[in-house]
Amino acid sequence: MLAEPRAPDAPARVWRDWALIAVFAPAIVLEGIFRPDLPWRVGCVVVALALLPTLLWRRTQPLATVAIAFGFTTVAPLVLPGDACQMYATSFLVLLSYTLFRWGSGRDAVLGSAFVAAKVAVAGLAGSISGGEVVAGFAVMFAAATLGAAVRFRAAARLREFDRVKLLERERLARDLHDTVAHHVSAMAIRAQAGIAASASQPGAAVEALRVIEAEASRALTEMRAMVRVLRRDQPADLAPSPRVADIERLAGRFRAGPAVDVEIRGDLGDLPPTVGSALYRLAQESVTNARRHARHATRIEVSVAADDTSVRLRVSDDGEAGTIRPAGSPGFGLMGMMERADLLGGTCEAGPNPDRGWTVTAVLPRAGVGA
Repeated sequence: MLAEPRAPDAPARVWRDWALIAVFAPAIVLEGIFRPDLPWRVGCVVVALALLPTLLWRRTQPLATVAIAFGFTTVAPLVLPGDACQMYATSFLVLLSYTLFRWGSGRDAVLGSAFVAAKVAVAGLAGSISGGEVVAGFAVMFAAATLGAAVRFRAAARLREFDRVKLLERERLARDLHDTVAHHVSAMAIRAQAGIAASASQPGAAVEALRVIEAEASRALTEMRAMVRVLRRDQPADLAPSPRVADIERLAGRFRAGPAVDVEIRGDLGDLPPTVGSALYRLAQESVTNARRHARHATRIEVSVAADDTSVRLRVSDDGEAGTIRPAGSPGFGLMGMMERADLLGGTCEAGPNPDRGWTVTAVLPRAGVGA
């Protein structure tokens, strides 16, 4: 546990932090004014307000904020007339315990837990709280810490799943690129054999064969450059041919259940590299599958592919009920895979709800693939 690093990407401050300050600050003042049994009324309010800003740094400095807040409230009952922690509004300290286990390292969690345990224990020994309240205090802090750890592990598991989806998409792209390069190398070998066989009787045929080999080698090198940083695990080879952009038309049709799918392809797509054509098909297939699965009461899915001189644009839209298929800030695994594939080819992929009805996925890929 001590070797556990801090959770990555901890936000410094969000609007919720300021909302908490706006809620707890007046609550502390009002409790100080209207609570009759509060000892050392002014001092309690000042101490509570002084500790309140720890909420603003609780994610970036979880151990420091816990040490300051719980350390001071541990010593306060021993040296001050009254206990500032007896204020109900200081319940914001529970958030510090949660954040310690959500964002802190393993070392932070162990050391911070000592401060939390000391605060509850000292309050019980000093007589500020009863034995039952001591047990309840430990239970509340333990519940907050457990919730923080659970959220942390769930977020880590989701990140691992995203990484797995990205790696799987890289493997698929690697297989597509492997098939393409193998095609070019095979063509080079055949042309070389033909040139050798005809060189004795037709010297010009050998020269023509060399030109073809040069062209195929250039295409193969272009595809090989796209394989840089693409990983592939040791798995059985997929012998099925890679899909092409023309295969998108096979997604069209009316099914026994669900919305109809219409496909429209515009522009010259004849010279697209196989990697780009395969990526367009995968993106269209995943988008149509998501629409048929998640678009409520949709009657039609439109798939449009348009090409110009520099790029190819794919758009998949449905007419389902208003709302989002997935939260915009938390893309699903299928959408994450589509974004990863588009990014590997130097393009973009975006998805979101339409202004009126339905959901749209838009992908733009360069015609020449990576480096275009």
